Amino acid sequence: MHLDVLHLRNFYYRSALGRAAQKVVRDELVRMWPEAKGQTVAGFGFAVPLLRPYLGQARRVIGLMPGPQGVMPWPAGQPNVSVLCEDTLWPIPTGMVDKLVVMHGLETTDHPTAVLNECHRVLGPGGRAIFIVPNRAGLWSRSDSTPFGFGRPYSPGQLEVQLRAHDFDIGTVRATLYQPPSHHPVWRRTASLLERAGHMIPTLAGGGVLMVEACKQSPATSGPGLRARRRDPVLSPVPDAVPA
Repeated sequence: MHLDVLHLRNFYYRSALGRAAQKVVRDELVRMWPEAKGQTVAGFGFAVPLLRPYLGQARRVIGLMPGPQGVMPWPAGQPNVSVLCEDTLWPIPTGMVDKLVVMHGLETTDHPTAVLNECHRVLGPGGRAIFIVPNRAGLWSRSDSTPFGFGRPYSPGQLEVQLRAHDFDIGTVRATLYQPPSHHPVWRRTASLLERAGHMIPTLAGGGVLMVEACKQSPATSGPGLRARRRDPVLSPVPDAVPA
């Protein structure tokens, strides 16, 4: 079940914990995708907090927000690029998107298969997607005080199997958000230190969020050899009618 857009907005834009989580995940996304010049970038679920770095360089940025969640105008102070859509039917032509970010869109939907089908449909040849989901082994999936505590958490293997079943090739797999999902000032002051320690020694604690990059599989190409030449059909004479 999708969270309400007001709850998501208040967490990511009006709380210290949400702003910290937004920065950590967005910085990791930019490290994975440093540029999108001249490309079409789309986000599904509540991915718009992560798309701001691409506004100035991408050819087009689109924020898709599912109907059960609701929609809000974004970005603030600029022409709106967010749109309300159905989980299973996005208002985007087939093969139009170069880069797709899915956050709070897969683990909360009642139709994960249909969502992944739409992800595959809208991506162009060689298009890439990053799926951001709660890590089953992390602390964030166990806390109801953040949006990552709702929906179905994933292990890396579970998400990879699901993506391969929908014709995606798996690329980079990363974990992030090593700070505790707490609003306490002590944890807020030490958040950056904990993030650095978690990335350096990830076995000490599971990151709260998984980020899995997937590439749309291209159709198989024909092997080496001569191509069959197309010939015009040879018309045979029409046989005489046979009386009944």
